[in-house]
Amino acid sequence: MGGALRRGQAVRQAPEGCPQGGRPAAANLPVLLTEGVVWHRRLPRVLALRSHCGESAQKLQEVQCEVTTETSQPGVFVQEKQIGGHEKTLKAHNEGNPQSLLEMNGHTAVPHSYDYDLIVIGGGSGGLAAAKEAAKYEKKVMVLDFVTPTPLGNSWGLGGTCVNVGCIPKKLMHQAALLGQALQDSRKFGWQFTEEVKHNWMTMTESVQNYIGSLNWGYRVALREKKVTYENAYGEFVQPHTVKATNKRGVEKLYTAERFLIATGERPRYLGIPGDKEYCISSDDLFSLPYCPGKTLVVGASYVALECAGFLAGLGLDVTVMVRSILLRGFDQDMANKIGEYMEEHGIKFIREFVPIKVEQIEEGTPGRLKVTAKSTKGNEVIEGEYNTVLLAIGRDACTRKIGLDKVGVKINEKTGKIPVNDVEQTNVPYIYAIGDILQDRLELTPVAIQAGRLLVQRLYGGATTKCDYVNVPTTVFTPLEYGACGYSEENAIEKFGEENIEVYHSHFWPLEWTVPSRDNNKCYAKIICNIRDNERVIGFHVLGPNAGEVTQGFAAAIKCGLTKEQLDSTIGIHPVCAEVFTTLSVTKRSGENTLMSGC
Repeated sequence: MGGALRRGQAVRQAPEGCPQGGRPAAANLPVLLTEGVVWHRRLPRVLALRSHCGESAQKLQEVQCEVTTETSQPGVFVQEKQIGGHEKTLKAHNEGNPQSLLEMNGHTAVPHSYDYDLIVIGGGSGGLAAAKEAAKYEKKVMVLDFVTPTPLGNSWGLGGTCVNVGCIPKKLMHQAALLGQALQDSRKFGWQFTEEVKHNWMTMTESVQNYIGSLNWGYRVALREKKVTYENAYGEFVQPHTVKATNKRGVEKLYTAERFLIATGERPRYLGIPGDKEYCISSDDLFSLPYCPGKTLVVGASYVALECAGFLAGLGLDVTVMVRSILLRGFDQDMANKIGEYMEEHGIKFIREFVPIKVEQIEEGTPGRLKVTAKSTKGNEVIEGEYNTVLLAIGRDACTRKIGLDKVGVKINEKTGKIPVNDVEQTNVPYIYAIGDILQDRLELTPVAIQAGRLLVQRLYGGATTKCDYVNVPTTVFTPLEYGACGYSEENAIEKFGEENIEVYHSHFWPLEWTVPSRDNNKCYAKIICNIRDNERVIGFHVLGPNAGEVTQGFAAAIKCGLTKEQLDSTIGIHPVCAEVFTTLSVTKRSGENTLMSGC
């Protein structure tokens, strides 16, 4: 052993059968040091010594004493220096960070052959946030990002779904629709204009795409300034600690890294029926569509479906939504149904309990004409309809099945493609982590991915311990009547705590801005759900109304701090604003009393 230590080899010393060295955990160390993929690429040639109790064990301990004051076994040495016993070694292995043992207490890190400290696969919001955070710790980081074109050939730049084909263009087009409503309202406020007001689709999309292009460029500049290597290439694992990057010209390169972060996100799902990929579009196509979509059928009941249907109708288009079952699955159904009612009152048609079975092209054009055949989910009834555009928004699939996870042993949910992780976003392979929409049983929200990515890097490289909190995360659905939510839905609260243990306070309200144009009286709605057994702590917050996201964000912080109904009641409201209603809620659902608001 002494010779091995002095030759710079790595040693695991644990006499078998001895009281102090024969613990079950000790048997794991040879596996970690000689067979584990975490160790074999970074350490010098490994020597695992085994001996029995008696004279051999005594000699081993004598040598151990020469280089350390400790005699506890097993001991792990690298280049004549002790790096820890089996507890520390196993802990570092399980955290995917054995190098940290070598850097503690003045030990010199062992050189390794990896190209990068961290490779991020996916250049969306979460992946970019993690990459830039890692660069702060002077780590060598690479980002691989590649957008597979849609069936219609559309692709986009760096930044992921949110920036290019999600939150950003969606909110801007929602704003365009709100401005149309504001123009109508303005006449009642004294604004006079005689010319006909029209909306120009091309002007809007060009402006939106120009802004998105500036964001794409900004992300690339930010990575370059932080010395993060960026390649527009498709990344897939080919063996442990190794990925293959293929660019759009088909040129392949291999890169190695100590750790990997998977942040590949999701893409829209298709129906798998004749004509869906040939003639239908998805949200990946809509925001850069080079022509006005005209009469549109939106297939789906997701928030993407209802948001897109909402702003298209707000721009003056004829819009129909085809729904298989319920609206906004996973959200509070009381609120979801109110959204549906509001959209119908504002001219959006709903075809309920039908699904398309075939899409045919009647006439080419921009837009052309399509015939949609749909079948009832309750029987054999079949209907047909003609539309200029069919937008599919039936859900999204995780981009995990074609990145070589099977080659490195990362487990996924075979049904959904989602990746199970522990509470520190670590997969079953210790050196591979995952964040964002691809995670199993996690919220699919951009700010969640960003927060998880930054905190992960701070734990890996900054010694932090804070984990991402997936509880009480606020969100907003940008339907024509915006919906903000934080915490439990009413259904989930009843299931979790029991109906007798929750109290629901609610009220309709009428925004002052809507009173002069005399529209949508008492269509807005506020609701909180309180846990009676926990001092009426607010466990669910829901609001339908203008600027719902702005309202919800503030209350979300209070909910994180343990907001109670009594504290809400003692808060003085700002008058006259929509959020004021939450400081005056007095009617419970249980009472059945009237919730309509009159006066200011």
